Amino acid sequence: MKRHVAAAAVVLSALLGTTAATAKTNAESLTGAGSSFVFPLVSTWAPLYEAATGVHVSYNPIGSGGGIQAIQNRTVDFGASDAPLTTDQFNNCKGCVQIPWALSATSISYKLDGAPPHLKITGKVLAAIYLGKVTKWNDPALKKLNPGVSLPDTTITPIFRSDGSGTTYNFTDYLSHVSGEFAQKIGTSTQVNFPVGVGARGSSGVSGVLQRTNGGIIYVDVAYALRSHFSFFKVQNAAGKYQLPGLRGIAAAASSVKSVPANNALSIVNPANSNKLAYPICTFTYVLLPLKTDKAPALRKFIFWALTGGQKYGAKLLFVPVPKVVLVAAEKTLTKVKS
Repeated sequence: MKRHVAAAAVVLSALLGTTAATAKTNAESLTGAGSSFVFPLVSTWAPLYEAATGVHVSYNPIGSGGGIQAIQNRTVDFGASDAPLTTDQFNNCKGCVQIPWALSATSISYKLDGAPPHLKITGKVLAAIYLGKVTKWNDPALKKLNPGVSLPDTTITPIFRSDGSGTTYNFTDYLSHVSGEFAQKIGTSTQVNFPVGVGARGSSGVSGVLQRTNGGIIYVDVAYALRSHFSFFKVQNAAGKYQLPGLRGIAAAASSVKSVPANNALSIVNPANSNKLAYPICTFTYVLLPLKTDKAPALRKFIFWALTGGQKYGAKLLFVPVPKVVLVAAEKTLTKVKS
């Protein structure tokens, strides 16, 4: 792996024809917008990258839907989305590529006075909650999964993203895999019509609603859950094991990737039952780049750094390095971005 990265660095350096010193002299800047899921990681990368290269990176966490729109309109240098682009979105982007550049998990967080921090839940029960069929915390379905825990007669308040969200895509992708009813009635998308609950914009928005709602449940990236000190469920995987959205569970889910399609779109929810360690609601998040841009050299250099040197800064935020097979595909795609 080290030899591979080192060789790729030489190739990319020749391709860019620039050095850190040159970048400092030019005082270049890059602007991005989109996924709030990846914002904690990008906001960690930005000052480190500027210190090393002199290139300032600014990023606005407006949600995946907003990021897609921004790169389509070319109002930013790069977008970011936790959902792969649809065919229509690719067409509307008029020459874009998507590159998986980070990997983490969606936590199912909750606020319930007196409850332990890691209750157990299954995908089918979670789907029933967001379908409005399980409405109380002491519902027999939840009590059966958590023997010995005194669950109160508190109303469950499902909380969801009201804006276009890659986290919603990851969550609904998972529920559609484990519940045929959910797949039929709700489906998989960045923005869906939940029949019950309360909506809010952005990861910070749904987190704010949860903080003031006893009995609330949200789906939110694990970095926000940790930063907000939320309790979150152990979720049953296909092997019947209850796993937390930790580094081990995310890496195990990512190990299910054996090949990468030409458009780099990947789904790793609900891995096969042979993968006992996997947390079942994990996702890649993508950087969206125009194929032709005056910022091509600076973009290629920043994204390559994020894919290689930047990965080591993700562990504290529960981002796992992208697997080698994904890295190889990402580097290949990155070379297509030209001036």
